Amino acid sequence: MRMWSRKNSLGGPKLRTEMDEHEAQVLRALVAAVCGLLTQRSQASPHDDLEELTGLRVGDSAAPIDPALARLLPDFHRPDENSPDAARADINGALRSLHEPEIIDAKLAAGTIVLQTVPEDGGRVVLTPEQADAWLASLNDVRLTLGTMLEVDDETPDQLDPRDPRAPHLDVYHWLTWMQDSLLQAMSA
Repeated sequence: MRMWSRKNSLGGPKLRTEMDEHEAQVLRALVAAVCGLLTQRSQASPHDDLEELTGLRVGDSAAPIDPALARLLPDFHRPDENSPDAARADINGALRSLHEPEIIDAKLAAGTIVLQTVPEDGGRVVLTPEQADAWLASLNDVRLTLGTMLEVDDETPDQLDPRDPRAPHLDVYHWLTWMQDSLLQAMSA
């Protein structure tokens, strides 16, 4: 993959890069997997009679059990350590049920834009600034998901022992980080 570049045109600024076929397939698979997790979460929301009456969509009030989903959909409120656990659960459950459907929709919309703009067989990628914003959001979601699965933290070395089964996946994580950083730099140029 080439670094992202910004070109001004009559139709407005465009952000460009090129990807080879393997890179495009990896990115498409990762974005599709994250979208699949989010779609499953959305579809697993309990039925709510009030939703039918008011049209107000509600989501699941319980936090995701899956660590990757929990990272994508964290608690809304981090109360004082002295507050009772029940109060924390009530606040987070209410906020989650009200806002999670919109958050999932936004994450799925960003992922869809990436899937629509990455050529299946690789090649040139040209984005508007709005599409680039969606790319940044989706790349962040993929990185959060992959980082959670690999247990990446401040102590994780840049490279793992080649015998470590996480090593090739960590390389993909670094590639995603580089791609996100390159796109961000091109947008701010």
